[in-house]
Amino acid sequence: MTDREMQIAAFLDRAGLADWRREVIAADASRRSYLRLRNGDRSRILMDAPPDTGEDVRPFIAIGAHLRGIGLSAPDVIEPDVPQGLLLLEDLGPTLAARHLDAHPGDEAEIYGLTADLLAEMQAHAPPPGLEALTPERATAALAPLFEWGAAVSDAQRARLEETMAEAIRDHTRPPEVLSLRDLHAENLVWRPQLSGHDRLGLLDFQDAMLAPPAYDLASLLDDVRRDVSPETDRHVMAHFSAATETDPSRLAAERAVLSVQRNLRILGIFARLVRRDGKTRYAAFLPRLRRLLDQRLEHPACAGLRPLVLPLIAEAPEWA
Repeated sequence: MTDREMQIAAFLDRAGLADWRREVIAADASRRSYLRLRNGDRSRILMDAPPDTGEDVRPFIAIGAHLRGIGLSAPDVIEPDVPQGLLLLEDLGPTLAARHLDAHPGDEAEIYGLTADLLAEMQAHAPPPGLEALTPERATAALAPLFEWGAAVSDAQRARLEETMAEAIRDHTRPPEVLSLRDLHAENLVWRPQLSGHDRLGLLDFQDAMLAPPAYDLASLLDDVRRDVSPETDRHVMAHFSAATETDPSRLAAERAVLSVQRNLRILGIFARLVRRDGKTRYAAFLPRLRRLLDQRLEHPACAGLRPLVLPLIAEAPEWA
């Protein structure tokens, strides 16, 4: 038994769950891992976030408390061990929205529309203090993995792309003043149709929350590298969110396009790093959809300056794919 396994065993023993059955939950792109613990009809989730890998559970605890405080469904923290990076969590349910939609694609418009409602509700409340804001400068700095791992560019090309990205964000997005969960998509939503209102969607993986322009989480939801969203659902959600937040549709579309390009260029770099450095080759399978999403959003006039700079970077599959 490794030192970490002994820490986990001791933690579960203290919590009275030493004899509960353990089920591994598929890991995400981070160094966190999860177990579902079962005992009869009761269940809990164990988050394992080793501090020696740079993980910190405190943001998860703080953001989760904020979300629950405004009436949204984030897992309650039942037993924390912050120094060791272990959290015993409420189990929001076994069915991710993404898996439900794999089997029931006809529910897409309903689930995505409910997510838009949830976003509008979240943004109607003041965000918690102390969060980093996605300023134009931070948005361009976030592209560093792209240049280090995902695309071979000269220093001059990098500087021009960063400058043009910052300009597009300044010109076409609103100030970064609302709470963004950063990675809001169907893999991080738990579908709970037996409940009502916002409780029908459980929220996961929000520890990297930040302040961002209002369309950021919308771009994350609709321009998802992990699954295709139908054009009909896309139009429905954009119109629904525009009405719910009283935002001009053309302004919302421009903001979504620019933020989607920034986000997915960053993801391109992160996935390249996962493949090339960490040997997680499964992430190369997302590249075709990623390139297609970038190409689609670059067609928006708000991205006119970015298009000639980005298209050459995604024209051909890179060596690592």
